[in-house]
Amino acid sequence: MASILKVDKLDPQSGTALEIGTSGDTITIPSGATIVNSGTATGFGGDNTPSFFAYLSADQTLSDGVATKIQIDTEIYDTDGCYDNSSNYRFTPTTAGKYLTFGSLNLFCDTSNLKVAMIMFYKNGALLYETHDNYAANYLRGTSQTQTIILDMNGSSDYVEIYGKIEGNSTPSVIKAENGDRRCSFGAYKLIGV
Repeated sequence: MASILKVDKLDPQSGTALEIGTSGDTITIPSGATIVNSGTATGFGGDNTPSFFAYLSADQTLSDGVATKIQIDTEIYDTDGCYDNSSNYRFTPTTAGKYLTFGSLNLFCDTSNLKVAMIMFYKNGALLYETHDNYAANYLRGTSQTQTIILDMNGSSDYVEIYGKIEGNSTPSVIKAENGDRRCSFGAYKLIGV
């Protein structure tokens, strides 16, 4: 038979810490009970890390019709140091899970000959997802492409990169950074509870 201890307050004898239960025990909060926290809670629920957000700081020239990795080089934040912003330009999370991954590219032609603009996500070096607009009927000079996907990552070797592609009647093509105003960006964060 379970024992019941009825008190209004528990204080640790040393005045520094209170431990309830032993490793392997289950502490049950019954239905209808409410936990009120007026202090700092740690170790509950997890958080959305690893996560990062970065942007392209200068224009990057693309070859017409060629899928090119975008060299997103300036980090706003990188919680676990999992984004390489200097050589491979890839996110390699160290924790397995599902990651909301997003990117935005501002694609531009030197003349009004933009036919196709594409944003692509590559996982482990292979094309995973792409989206594009076709302007063959009404050529443009520039456009923006954005995309958000959810990726399963194994937490050890999986990585994701962002690519861009532009077709523009063989005119020079460029990703426009617009003086670092973050028009071209890349980011991801771990989802909780999925």
